[in-house]
Amino acid sequence: MQTRPPAPVLTIDGPSGSGKGTISRLVAEHLGWRLLDSGALYRALGYAAGAAGLDLSDAEAVTRCAETTRIQFRAAPNDGETRVIVNGRDATDELRTETAGAAASAIASVPSVRKALVDLQLSFRKPPGLVADGRDMGTVIFPDAAFKVFLTASAAERAKRRYKQLKEKGLSVTLSTLQSEIEARDARDALRAVAPLKPAADAVLVDTTGMGIEDVVAKVLAVVKP
Repeated sequence: MQTRPPAPVLTIDGPSGSGKGTISRLVAEHLGWRLLDSGALYRALGYAAGAAGLDLSDAEAVTRCAETTRIQFRAAPNDGETRVIVNGRDATDELRTETAGAAASAIASVPSVRKALVDLQLSFRKPPGLVADGRDMGTVIFPDAAFKVFLTASAAERAKRRYKQLKEKGLSVTLSTLQSEIEARDARDALRAVAPLKPAADAVLVDTTGMGIEDVVAKVLAVVKP
């Protein structure tokens, strides 16, 4: 019996605030493909660990949390933001805070945590195709992906985007603090021993600094050959 080839994958990696989430969602909608927001998985796990009062430096406890936490994605009505359900609770808004982002970055450096989430991420690869958004999609999770993009932008630009996003949610933040947190996270993600943040050797680099969303989407879609 002939084996059916695996569904095509477009990986979109990059640092925090580079626009991965928005671009990935729009590209997936355009292609009619499934979407994997891997960052949301780590944020959800960070949220669950925090809710349980765990010490994020306790690798054993956090790994057990990764193995038992239930994470679901639910489409929102009227093309709204996809809802992330953690252990039965809608945690979508909490997952977009800098606190959740810092927790995600901390636990993502634990090898046993990353291993626990690999199978879950691979399960998203189904026809007609998958747009995988993250930090190691093209280097670790889907190294055989036919299409790979690495989005980036200056730290100042990314801080402005996050500032606007959080202000719209009614959160109290300062631009200088956000930029410092983003720069610290960049360094932590790039220097970690396991799956450091870096472009895949065969990825197309797209610097989104000063670019509009439509222009970025067009550049990414151009990578996906018919």
